[in-house]
Amino acid sequence: MQINNILNLLNSQSIKKNNMKEIVEKINSEFEAFKADAELQSEKGNKAAGTRARKSSLAIEKLLKEFRKVSLDESKK
Repeated sequence: MQINNILNLLNSQSIKKNNMKEIVEKINSEFEAFKADAELQSEKGNKAAGTRARKSSLAIEKLLKEFRKVSLDESKK
């Protein structure tokens, strides 16, 4: 159980070390997934796609916050 906690901590720290370009690429990728799932939900009424779209929207929110943080850090240099 402690190994999982350590891996999660390392993973969260590595996310903070990503540069803005990598974060932007992740945002774009996640947005494409969101867009596809949102279209499936709205056009075909696919409930599972709606769930995936909502999950993607939360991931996008997290990535945007990370981008803002890294952007502010970079502007202070």
